[in-house]
Amino acid sequence: MPTVLLATEKPFAAGAVTLIDQELTAAGYTIKKLEKYTDNAQLLEAIADVEAVIIRSDLVTPEVLDAAKNLKIVVRAGAGVDNVDLKAATDKGVVVMNTPGMNSNAVAELVFGMILTNCRNHYDGTSGYELRGKTLGLYGCGNVSRCMIALAKGFGMEVRSYDPFLKPEQIEACGAAAVASVPELFECQFVSLHIPATPETTKSINAELLSKMPAKSVLINTARKEVIDEDGLAANLESRTDFTYVSDLMPGNYAELKEKFGNRCFCTAKKMGAQTSEANNNAGVAAAQQIVAFFEKGDVRCQVNKPGQTF
Repeated sequence: MPTVLLATEKPFAAGAVTLIDQELTAAGYTIKKLEKYTDNAQLLEAIADVEAVIIRSDLVTPEVLDAAKNLKIVVRAGAGVDNVDLKAATDKGVVVMNTPGMNSNAVAELVFGMILTNCRNHYDGTSGYELRGKTLGLYGCGNVSRCMIALAKGFGMEVRSYDPFLKPEQIEACGAAAVASVPELFECQFVSLHIPATPETTKSINAELLSKMPAKSVLINTARKEVIDEDGLAANLESRTDFTYVSDLMPGNYAELKEKFGNRCFCTAKKMGAQTSEANNNAGVAAAQQIVAFFEKGDVRCQVNKPGQTF
């Protein structure tokens, strides 16, 4: 039976590890755990003889794949897979999966928590403003955005979305009004980013886009810090005292921006969108279940690196 490595530099919550262990043990699989490792050499050694690996933000590089002689499948417990070299994995015939939707509600709730904190001036006792009647633009209309649409409707907000991979009617079926372009999306008072870091999106959120946002505008980023043009962000914060940036991803120059602009540039201490006990459990269990389904049934529904795909 397959041996599965749980390789997590930043470990799952203890309860999630227990659930993963239960899923794999019930299937008759052997589980190895490499948690809180501090050196890539430890990962190279641990992965050498396993057939499957569950990771979080851990890097699966060509070096790691070369060391994994028996590896058949990598499952990233989460949505983004930019920490996995998809081309190298595909070239070696290794299936890569994510666990879509398992932490979506956690991310959506964090976004709204940050929005509310900003609207009420970080609860400093001064007058803030309400969300009812305000416009929310969602760049990307995947699982997180769909959770956000439900929350936004509860607050009485008008929701718009742009997703280059969806037809307008698909976006509208999710409950948001579809817009035809990214610049049109930035006419909303609030814009929340839910896009991967790709050659097309890297540094695409620039000064030109940010300048289109209306008065008292807020940009929320729980996606990837690479999509932000940090020079453009700094320029917009400098030129517009009514613009705010909130994120769980610190820009490289965050200390400088925070000192200069205070709460108009607010970032959490670390990336924490998926850091809830529920999201930990959901993603971990889903990863274990996908591995079992892969070996027992050949199930590749969550595969993100299809044969012949260009990377």
